Amino acid sequence: MSQDEAVIGCSGELLIGTRGSAGPGEILVRVRGGSETFLAWSEDPLPRGATVLVIGSRGTRQVDVIEWADPLDALGGSAVGAG
Repeated sequence: MSQDEAVIGCSGELLIGTRGSAGPGEILVRVRGGSETFLAWSEDPLPRGATVLVIGSRGTRQVDVIEWADPLDALGGSAVGAG
């Protein structure tokens, strides 16, 4: 089982919520110029539609994720350095 290094650090949206240790969900990730789905494992349950960050690859199209909020979204669309 080789890891998929290209997906680590990518964010995506959960198509199916994760169940923590009870089982994976499914994530849609933009990677390699397209969109791909992976089984998504998380420490705690996460709801469908949550934005997550891929923090590890388990190989065979399975990844570890954490809940993620893009820090740039907090800027509210304002230009960086403007002012």
